[in-house]
Amino acid sequence: MLETALIVEALKPADACVIWLHGLGAGRSDFEPVARMLQPQLPTVRFILPQAPTQPVTINGGMAMPSWYDILAISPGRRAINSEQLEESSENLIRTIEAQRDSGIDPKRIFLAGFSQGGAVVLHTAFLRWQQPLGGVLALSTYAPTFEDASKPSYSYPVLCMHGRYDGVVPVLMGQAAYQQLTQWDMPTTWQDYPMQHEVCHEQITDIGHWLHKQLNPSLATD
Repeated sequence: MLETALIVEALKPADACVIWLHGLGAGRSDFEPVARMLQPQLPTVRFILPQAPTQPVTINGGMAMPSWYDILAISPGRRAINSEQLEESSENLIRTIEAQRDSGIDPKRIFLAGFSQGGAVVLHTAFLRWQQPLGGVLALSTYAPTFEDASKPSYSYPVLCMHGRYDGVVPVLMGQAAYQQLTQWDMPTTWQDYPMQHEVCHEQITDIGHWLHKQLNPSLATD
């Protein structure tokens, strides 16, 4: 994953990292403008933007496209996805986390962010596979296909769940279901929704910047 990732290096010596996974059919450059917008507020943060492999996606008529796993049907559960491909993406994400940790970045200053299908990989990895220190999780317009019947994770991280109220790709109820499970696990989770569809808006980017700054500088937080 790291070998094909786009890396937006920090403006100052990096002491924190955000690993940001794109959505289905998208690419590693999609969130580069967002990363660069956030850099002035987060000058010591390195942004790593991995690229999903190109592979057939059943719900799109078997068309090959960048995807973290195959989606077999429109359904929130594990049975609607290719679990082996999800686990492979999760393992690759874990190796990327480990590489940043081994480079000298404290895991408590490593954040996972994911949009749509990328967010599903992030939620699965952070709460069901990694279970070691992390800075936090950004879950954007996403869902959690593997949370059903899962045990409470060993570690707790702050989570920011964000969704468009009019999302026609990942309905807001699917995002709320993930949020509700996280709160039942006693994760410090915040929900924010916006008058948008399956996308990212400027107000949301501003909120992401404030949230990351607060997590990285807790002594400076005023809210």
